Amino acid sequence: QVQLVESGGGLVQPGGSLRLSCAASGFTLDYYTIGWFRQAPGKAREGVSFISTSDGTTYYADSVKGRFTISRDNAANTVYLQMNSLKPEDTGIYYCAEGPGWTVVAPVEIDFGSWGRGTQVTVSS
Repeated sequence: QVQLVESGGGLVQPGGSLRLSCAASGFTLDYYTIGWFRQAPGKAREGVSFISTSDGTTYYADSVKGRFTISRDNAANTVYLQMNSLKPEDTGIYYCAEGPGWTVVAPVEIDFGSWGRGTQVTVSS
C-alpha cells in the first residue's frame, strides 16, 4: 500500500525558510514523479515542484523558481522541498503526491494517484 507522509510545515516570517519532507512507503522510488502541490484558502490546488526519481529531472512553478529547491534521497525513500525567501503568498497546505515518471515535464493533478494528508505552511509576520 502506497503511503506518503509529509512533515516540516510550520509558521515562519516573510523571508524565512522551511524544509518539507515527504517519506514514501509501500513502493520504491525507482521511476516516479514525486512532488508538491499546495492549496491556499479559497484557491484551487496548484503544482509547486516535482522531481523524477529516476534521473532527477525537476519542475518548478514560475512563482517559486529561484527560491525553492526539490531533491530526493532514493535510499531513504524521501523527497525534500527546501523553501527559502518565503512570502505570504506561499501560505497554504502542501501536499506530497506520486505520479508516473513521465509526468515530471508537465505535472497535472489528475495524473497523481497517491497523496499525503498535507502539512500547513504559514508565512506571516
